[in-house]
Amino acid sequence: MREKDEQMTPRPSFEDDTTSGNTEPLPIDETQTISEKPQILPADPHGPCNIPEGDQDPPPDDDGGPPAFPTADLEAAHGTSTPRPPYSVFSKRQKQYIVFMASWAGFFSPLSANIYFPALNTLAAELHVSSATINLTLTSYMIFQGLAPTVFGDLADTAGRRPTYALCFALYLAANVGLALQSDYAALLVLRCLQSSGSSGTVALANGVVADVAAPAERGTYMGYAMAGPMVGPAVGPVLGGLLAQFLGWKAIFWFLAGMALVFLVPFALIFPETGRPVVGNGSVPAPAWDTALVPYLRARRRRHGPPARPAAPPARRPLRAPNPLRTVALVLEKDVGLLLLYNALVYTAFYAVIATVPLLFAQTYAFSALQIGLSFLPFGAGCALASAATGPLLDRNYRRVAAAAGLALDRARSDGDLRGFPIERARLQVAAPLLGAGAACVAAYGWVLQREEAPPLAAPLALQFGVGAALTGAFNVMSLLLVDLHPECPATAAAANNLCRCLLGAAGTAVVVPMLEAMGRGWGFTLVAGVVVGGSPLLWVVERRGMGWREERRLRVERREGEERRKREEGGRGTTFWVRVCGLVVTSRW
Repeated sequence: MREKDEQMTPRPSFEDDTTSGNTEPLPIDETQTISEKPQILPADPHGPCNIPEGDQDPPPDDDGGPPAFPTADLEAAHGTSTPRPPYSVFSKRQKQYIVFMASWAGFFSPLSANIYFPALNTLAAELHVSSATINLTLTSYMIFQGLAPTVFGDLADTAGRRPTYALCFALYLAANVGLALQSDYAALLVLRCLQSSGSSGTVALANGVVADVAAPAERGTYMGYAMAGPMVGPAVGPVLGGLLAQFLGWKAIFWFLAGMALVFLVPFALIFPETGRPVVGNGSVPAPAWDTALVPYLRARRRRHGPPARPAAPPARRPLRAPNPLRTVALVLEKDVGLLLLYNALVYTAFYAVIATVPLLFAQTYAFSALQIGLSFLPFGAGCALASAATGPLLDRNYRRVAAAAGLALDRARSDGDLRGFPIERARLQVAAPLLGAGAACVAAYGWVLQREEAPPLAAPLALQFGVGAALTGAFNVMSLLLVDLHPECPATAAAANNLCRCLLGAAGTAVVVPMLEAMGRGWGFTLVAGVVVGGSPLLWVVERRGMGWREERRLRVERREGEERRKREEGGRGTTFWVRVCGLVVTSRW
């Protein structure tokens, strides 16, 4: 009788609600009967999420399908429906504030890298070093820009976002004060590495924050907002650096960055909430007192003697552990992630090959001053801003279109973020394809415009800069979002892997682009760069065609490992084995 009842229980059907995350009542067959009252077992206290019972999603069926709780039986017994909890309890306005702060924090890393460009010649003269030697401070910055997020990303996915942000900005603030006070090349080199380490982790954290608060169906828009800061930084930095270096001296650059960091820390300390899902779940679980912003903490103290705001039990916290950069490296070895990271790094290298040669090419072609060169970066900034604003809505619209074409129901397209059976690779990469073609065309045309013996009209290369910024930035944002979709359980670590690959390959590309242009000429040199972008595009086709199968293989592999660890824990006798799933890896610790 029970089997008959379960066969008559329909699957849940969700409506597309982009604001509230609420769900429609489950349809109930009026002919079904209740044979027994279902028993819901308590959650494993040592599981990977540790969300209180009221916030936990039901366990999946054995065949990997939707949750197997007999919800319809409960509804028939009590005459009510039990909607699934929303992906995030934060309101739309709260999400906008959270993502704005994440974007602002991510703005510091590219800003600090590029605001330094106009002062290079002045620094080389004052510190009595050659131009080649002073350029080592650029190379070292990019190397640490790739390495540091491998530590901070893993830390953020276990300890939470707020503590990691606080550590990043503490390092960043100390480095900027030291840079403003130093007058020695060795100190400059070391402090630039420290500055890069503090600021670069914020880009990976921005991806993690978006994955915390935004369900897949709305994640494109919020990711566009979050990436606006990191993408506009390379264009705005040289303008600010040129103004400060020319009128106030090169030390003013670092005092300005230190002041900006202090301004950011004020609203961060007062209001910014903890969003890490291992810590607060969907936002309904209170964070520890030390991990709470000041204003919410004071409000909680005033409510202490009144009724609780929500009857949520404190979660069983994961034991803290030292960050492991090898977790980031492990992601690169996944087939779909590795191909995506490789091609994303090629696109970033092409973007940086254009932007890094602007000072040299415009000085040679137009005899621009440092301030004029800084202002010539503005079209890049405008293109990047347009891409960040326009790509997100396009991604969300294509997500809904692909879901409708596949006949899949849409709940903020599955409030629990489970993308099994959904072609997320197709939904994302279809948006990237035309952007990559347009970006490659603009790169090649940019080289041939500057190849002319006489100086071309200034509007021509500036317009092509705008096109490069808009197209390649949009494609880069699409692929970065797909990386987060593939690993929603550790988005900051996934973003750190992306940062590692693109920065290391970008540093190599920056080192060879000038000799390449001198040997091949500007036209053929940038045509080669565009050819690399086009020639590598079949990697995305492979990810789109094979990605869903690779995702399912990874899920089954992780579930097998978790099952083995669970059996060992049950059969272990004395002691307790704690296990944590991070990016497909199962880490055990026995006490």
